[in-house]
Amino acid sequence: MTIFLYDHTFEGLLTALFDAYFRKRFPDMLLTDGEPLPLFYDESYTVTTDTEKAERVWKGLQKKLSAGGLSCFSQCWLSELSEAPMLMFRYMRKVFESPGFSETNFADTDVLTLFQLSKKVSGERYRVLQFMRFQKTAEGIYFGIMAPIYNVIPLTIEHFRDRFTDQRWLIYDSRRQYGYYYDGEMVNEITFTEPRQAHLITGILDDDLLAQDERLIQSMWKNYFKSICIKERINPRKHKKDLPVRYWKYLTEKL
Repeated sequence: MTIFLYDHTFEGLLTALFDAYFRKRFPDMLLTDGEPLPLFYDESYTVTTDTEKAERVWKGLQKKLSAGGLSCFSQCWLSELSEAPMLMFRYMRKVFESPGFSETNFADTDVLTLFQLSKKVSGERYRVLQFMRFQKTAEGIYFGIMAPIYNVIPLTIEHFRDRFTDQRWLIYDSRRQYGYYYDGEMVNEITFTEPRQAHLITGILDDDLLAQDERLIQSMWKNYFKSICIKERINPRKHKKDLPVRYWKYLTEKL
């Protein structure tokens, strides 16, 4: 058994493939530096992330895959599942080694699995776009928070920047404790020195942090939400399917 140790970055994964071809030895397992090694193995190799190598692999993928295929591949990485890196490694080998490789050859287990995983990530991105609720702070910044299953916040930035181009906003992932801040011109990734602050966990800002009219606007939104509800047609089962319960604590209309 051959094991590759890498830094668990996307560039590190691409570098691992480059090194595997250079060494003519391919890993049976990909582990992060510091993870315990299995009891029995033949060889371990430590991958040193190299941006030039990673870029060469990525350019090779761009030549072989469509824009949709590249998107599926990248979204698979954002799933953060433990099996994703090795799945992506096998997928890349097939892309480069199979002359007639097809992104839609779902008879291939790896192709099908990667596609299905990317669809789950894409679905989570869509739900963030649907259910993100913003609160206006006293500084005039619109604050939105969520804890998505997958690391999809980066996939939503383009939408929010185009949709709210004239407003300052901050989107925060409470599960991974990082976010993005748009100052009206540029989007920058941010983290907080004290990520355990209550509002960074619950998503509910205290009154002293809110704009003066924010509570009124929230109250109006709740009243609107109630007024359009037809009691005779309430279907809790369908409601929970369309609006999963795990998002409720972030929705103004549910507070």
